[in-house]
Amino acid sequence: MTPAALRRWLDSDESRSVGMTADGERVTGANQAESVGHHMGERILELKQTPVADLSPDDYAAMRKVVGYVHRHLAQRPSGDIEHSRWRKSLMNWGHDPAG
Repeated sequence: MTPAALRRWLDSDESRSVGMTADGERVTGANQAESVGHHMGERILELKQTPVADLSPDDYAAMRKVVGYVHRHLAQRPSGDIEHSRWRKSLMNWGHDPAG
């Protein structure tokens, strides 16, 4: 996803209505605690704005975490239409739209 597309997505109620909290609770509504994926989406936007020369070891660790999450979840693709699936929305929080 482009930074602009990710920003639009993260600003939506749909984005805040999927995933798991840091405490392991399932997020089902925008009024709940922020999901790990939504938080990581914000981090991804920060990373995309950081010059490569300024990236820290923590930044690289965050990028590896994103790649690992996306790879694991792509392998778990559900059957059928994914357009409105929690699976797709969760991946979008992590900066990847499998339908795009």
